[in-house]
Amino acid sequence: MSQNKYSYALSNLLSSILNKAPEEFQREDLLNVIEQNQIERITFHYTAIDGRLKELKLPVTDRRRAERILAEGERVDGSSLFSGMVETSLSDLYVVPEYRTAFFNPFDKGSLDFVCRYLNKDGERADFVPDNILFNAVGLFRENAGLDIYALGEIEFYLISSRENDLFQNSGEKKYHESSPFVKRGKVLTEILRHITQITHAVKYAHSEVGYIDNIESELDEINGKQAEQMEVEFLPRPIEEMADALVIGRWLIRNIAYQHGCVATFAPKIEDGVAGNGFHFHLQLMKDNRNIMEGPDGRLSESALRMVGGLCEYADALTAFGNTVASSYLRLVPNQEAPTKIFWSGLNRSALIRVPLAWSEVDNIAKKINPQEEADLNDFKKTKTIELRSADGSALIHLLLAGVTMAAEWGFQDVRSIELAEKLYVTGRISSEDGVLDSFSPLPANCLESSEILIKKRNLFEREGIFPPAVIDYVAELLKQEDFDIKNFSRLEEIRNIMHKDLHRH
Repeated sequence: MSQNKYSYALSNLLSSILNKAPEEFQREDLLNVIEQNQIERITFHYTAIDGRLKELKLPVTDRRRAERILAEGERVDGSSLFSGMVETSLSDLYVVPEYRTAFFNPFDKGSLDFVCRYLNKDGERADFVPDNILFNAVGLFRENAGLDIYALGEIEFYLISSRENDLFQNSGEKKYHESSPFVKRGKVLTEILRHITQITHAVKYAHSEVGYIDNIESELDEINGKQAEQMEVEFLPRPIEEMADALVIGRWLIRNIAYQHGCVATFAPKIEDGVAGNGFHFHLQLMKDNRNIMEGPDGRLSESALRMVGGLCEYADALTAFGNTVASSYLRLVPNQEAPTKIFWSGLNRSALIRVPLAWSEVDNIAKKINPQEEADLNDFKKTKTIELRSADGSALIHLLLAGVTMAAEWGFQDVRSIELAEKLYVTGRISSEDGVLDSFSPLPANCLESSEILIKKRNLFEREGIFPPAVIDYVAELLKQEDFDIKNFSRLEEIRNIMHKDLHRH
């Protein structure tokens, strides 16, 4: 009998049982799992227009019933899941499970769960739903660029809880990579790490972030008088459409695990003025034949990478429509807060819209420098260079944002101006201290209304090749208009807090 290579503690549990990679799961495999584990129900999950994961529970009474569920999916009301975008008379959609996404629900023993795709009455992918828009954008990019895009996301969030005691108090924002006992919710983060890793198998690490609020002042009883600690989970690169699913599942898991521990988890862009907000950074790689091609022979970004940078710069202001969707988003996008306000890119500068992070691209087996007794080399060295898009925050509509990012990359390969644009917008040095440098770059929108107007103005960039249906652009633009608060006009901190806290559970 062959050795099970999925037998590690944090391996995908279904892979461990079946000794197969998730991409190889067949319906028969899943039926056997259902029988052997006495599964009582199958739970379907799917992302609605609000960006949150929804669910439908289907009881399993016999093998035939389970087989039919897995083969045919189920009908749902699209006019409720996509309210304001779908006519009631055309509202029926199928939700059909993607077998590779199967997982045991950690909060519902007896359930086997799946991420589903939306199909229309003809059995084709519904073109207006976020995950299918991303699917179509990826298809266009692969066809025209001949490459794959991989992405990893960094989920930042606050865990809000009642104070247990006054021991080992924190002061200010000094919690970056802090450990217990100074971090009070480290065990919650450990549980989050375990479940997201087992289910998505795409986590790099988790740690405490800089943000800390000792005593929240709010009109919401849910958080008033409580303590808030900022955390982060960073993922590993995956095909961009798979990463979107992993991040949505990740946010769902974080909320549920927090709830189990009596905490509130929020991804809101800002919950306190002067304290770090929740960014949602995305690292991007271009891949060819499973090989990272971001780096050229001279150690700098390759021509392909520069084309993607140019495309992202062209789309940057309009991408805020999907990545910065609430009024408080624009309290985070302020100067000197490690968040971008202008459209430019740089090396290690964390105030840039696009950053090229430090990568271990020129060295390997570096642990031998610290451990000279080590004799073996690891011969699995791969280039890891990425570019990091830093504008989005926790209000992001993940699938739509990454679809927009994919369209931006595709534009970069189609338009000859992309490399010239990238070269023009590259900066070095401490530009915040150099007079007039920042003023020479175009700004990101200052509020949701500006973002809405730019989206409408640039809608052809998203709608080309039929990837973003016009109804989706109209819907998002109108959603942004409803967030027409110019926070800079508010004089009272209480008013600003009300605007920030209304988005506590928005996405």
